[in-house]
Amino acid sequence: MSDKKTSPWFVYIIEADDRSLYTGISTDIDRRFREHCDKTVGARYFNGRKPVEVVYRESGHNRSTASKREIEIKKLSRRQKLSLISTQLANPQQA
Repeated sequence: MSDKKTSPWFVYIIEADDRSLYTGISTDIDRRFREHCDKTVGARYFNGRKPVEVVYRESGHNRSTASKREIEIKKLSRRQKLSLISTQLANPQQA
C-alpha cells in the first residue's frame, strides 16, 4: 500500500448523467471513480446524480498543490471547464 503523503496526487473532473461537472482530487482516480459510483463512500454531490466518466485528469501534484488546483478549477465557469477539458483532449500527453 502506498503512502498518501508521498504518492502523486491528481485533480480530476467527472461528468455526471445530468451533464454537470464534478471536480475532485485523489491519489487513484480509477478507485475514486468507483467510490463515487457507490453511494455509501462517494461524494454527496452524486446523490441524485450518477457519475458517467472521468473527462479530465491532471497529474504532477502533491496533496497541497492538488487541493489548490481543485479550488481554482471549481471557481471556473462551466464554459472555462469545458475549454480546459477540450484542451486536454487535443493534447493528451499533458494528462
